[in-house]
Amino acid sequence: MGNFYGPNALVLNLWIPRCFGPQHPEILAREAKNLPTYPGPNKMRDCYCTVNLDQEEVFRTKIVEKSLCPFYGEDFYCEIPRSFRHLAFYIFDRDVFRRDSIIGKVAILKEDLQKYHNRDTWFQLQHVDADSEVQGKVHLELRLSEVITDTVLECQGLPIVNGQCDPYATVTLAGPYRSEAKKTKVKKKTNNPQFDEVFYFEVDIQSHIFSHIYTYSLTSLCCRVDLWNASNLKFGDEFLGELRLPLKCLRQSSSYEAWYFLQPRDNGNKSLKPDDLGSLRLNVVYTEDHVFPSDYYSPLRDLLLKSADVEPVSASAAHILGEVCREKQEAAIPLVRLFLHYGKIVPFISAIANAEVKRTQDPNTIFRGNSLTSKCIDETMKLAGMHYLQVTLKPIIDEICQLHKPCEIDPVKLKDAENLENNRENLRQYVDQIFTVITKSGVSCPTVMCDIFFSLRESAAIRFQDDPDVRYTAVSSFIFLRFFAPAILSPNLFHLTPSSPQTLTLISKTIQTLGSLSKSKSCNCDLICNRFMIKRAQGRKRFGMKNFKKRWFRLTNHEFTYQKSKGDHPLCSIPIENILAVEKLEEESFKMKNMFQVIQPERVLYIQANNCVEAKDWIDILTKVSQCNKKRLTVYHPSAYLNGHWLCCKATADNTPGCTPCTGGLPANIQLDIDGDRETERIYSLYNLYMTKLEKMQEACGSKSVYDGPEQEEYSTFVIDDPQATYKTLKQIVASVKNLEQEHAQYKRDKFKKTKYGSHLK
Repeated sequence: MGNFYGPNALVLNLWIPRCFGPQHPEILAREAKNLPTYPGPNKMRDCYCTVNLDQEEVFRTKIVEKSLCPFYGEDFYCEIPRSFRHLAFYIFDRDVFRRDSIIGKVAILKEDLQKYHNRDTWFQLQHVDADSEVQGKVHLELRLSEVITDTVLECQGLPIVNGQCDPYATVTLAGPYRSEAKKTKVKKKTNNPQFDEVFYFEVDIQSHIFSHIYTYSLTSLCCRVDLWNASNLKFGDEFLGELRLPLKCLRQSSSYEAWYFLQPRDNGNKSLKPDDLGSLRLNVVYTEDHVFPSDYYSPLRDLLLKSADVEPVSASAAHILGEVCREKQEAAIPLVRLFLHYGKIVPFISAIANAEVKRTQDPNTIFRGNSLTSKCIDETMKLAGMHYLQVTLKPIIDEICQLHKPCEIDPVKLKDAENLENNRENLRQYVDQIFTVITKSGVSCPTVMCDIFFSLRESAAIRFQDDPDVRYTAVSSFIFLRFFAPAILSPNLFHLTPSSPQTLTLISKTIQTLGSLSKSKSCNCDLICNRFMIKRAQGRKRFGMKNFKKRWFRLTNHEFTYQKSKGDHPLCSIPIENILAVEKLEEESFKMKNMFQVIQPERVLYIQANNCVEAKDWIDILTKVSQCNKKRLTVYHPSAYLNGHWLCCKATADNTPGCTPCTGGLPANIQLDIDGDRETERIYSLYNLYMTKLEKMQEACGSKSVYDGPEQEEYSTFVIDDPQATYKTLKQIVASVKNLEQEHAQYKRDKFKKTKYGSHLK
């Protein structure tokens, strides 16, 4: 079931700060200028930028050192798990004592985010003071009888201050000649306090001119609610925000109840000019989704998931989404997550990649553009390959950051104490180390990535049969240029290290060059291991011999085989997807050491390795390549089934479930938490956003089916191989989108009726 009110999605293409200082006519140059100088002889600053939801920091850029024109160029994507009022950006300066001071901020109201959607915009930096930093809302009820009754019901979304929030409220009835304040109890350790406290305020009204004084009193009186965090510090309680409500709201009714945003105190420092701090350029992509229960999405979801089976694939719903979106990345993100969630990403990418390869004329340009295929593979690697990056790169990157050997090879940039030849040798050694760990990392490469690379290799080899190297360059263009090189360049974005020294930039550029020129198997994503071992016959026949024989074993990312000798035809082939578990086998089973078992749906293969180290290596390797299999077992039998029973638990049926928990499994940090309904909702939103283009594409299909001349220019942006099949899919898409649009309209009408807000609330 989907969440009826789902999370918000925020994509920040963070080229920040692309600027400090006044707006520059060359804003597309994405540069930073005119940062206020540091008050010292150096005048340079070490700056970074944070992204905040209200006052909660969710992302931090790297520090650009010793510059008044810092450039970051960092992308940030996150799911927003809670409501918020402002998306805020703070610019910090770190001084020589490693203390951070705020230069300024940009705060964008949630309801204003769509104004700046997916375009570069310059914002003036504003000053920051404690009384201007507020968040949260308050639920208030006012009543008028003989006295004015003010009920503070509850608050939501108050900030956490120094790790805690012990809020209380003061309620003040203020007018020209009076100011009467009352206070609630302190609520401990909560930023969503339930107060439910009632306060009574008497109003002096003369009865003989009741109507006149009554009207005058309401227009002149104001109810003020201040929220505070009770503090044990000597500096006193922290101000959290206030609400000022004129009592004229009671003119038409004797009671009034609503939610209100808390507001800052209007006492900031106004002597500073707004342009003193410069400006900040941002590109913000913001989407907000209301996710319905799963059944609502069945027609559209089913249409999308069968895309890999549509002939031609250009007529599929997923491919059409890529055609109508302004940026392929927009379509790739939800499509990849949806197909990953339902286990169909490999056939989908294989289908669109094969279609792209067939349209490619030059093998040197294969997968080098920003096509839907490239963007989908990039996104898949980003989601499925994070653990792979960690185990492959983190140890060597940590070593590089700790040793900090100079690697600058530009003579102009050399420091006085550095030697060009020594630096060149340091760089060569680092590149050699990283290149080696990458090319030997095949066993850690996730199965889904290996399957995709295998598909790319085969498509390229078939299309360009005269080029023996294209099968490898097709893969290296992704594994080096689009996966490892970006992680080395910006390791902080991939959780490899918080810093990003210049040495890693030099290494990344070199790795990209090597990946571009690579003519060999750049990543061992096929053959993993081969070796002689002893196996026990599997007993395919009920009364067949089950003796032990020496065999040549060979493991790839797709199958585990054995044959009599190296180079012979396989006697047995076990697809990787059929491996349910790989575990040690207790010695008592056959009175033999160093044995392990490969468990399959119908039988178990027992193998003896040459030594204990080799046995462990095989268990680890087989477990890793099969770790994504959906039917992996959670329990197994540590001993064999002999003489009519399992030696471990004595169960007599050979299909009895295991008696011991499996030791191998999918590492927790590569499991993907994806909501399929939320991704389908996102795809619906994109279709709805680009409905005009969908209709244009329908016109193009009609034109192509009746007009046999040159393609009309207005339709030339669409890839349409089969007009009739494409038109049929478009018709189904439009129908599904319009049905969901009606559901959303009804949902918004119902939501509006249920809740009353005194201030604008999104």
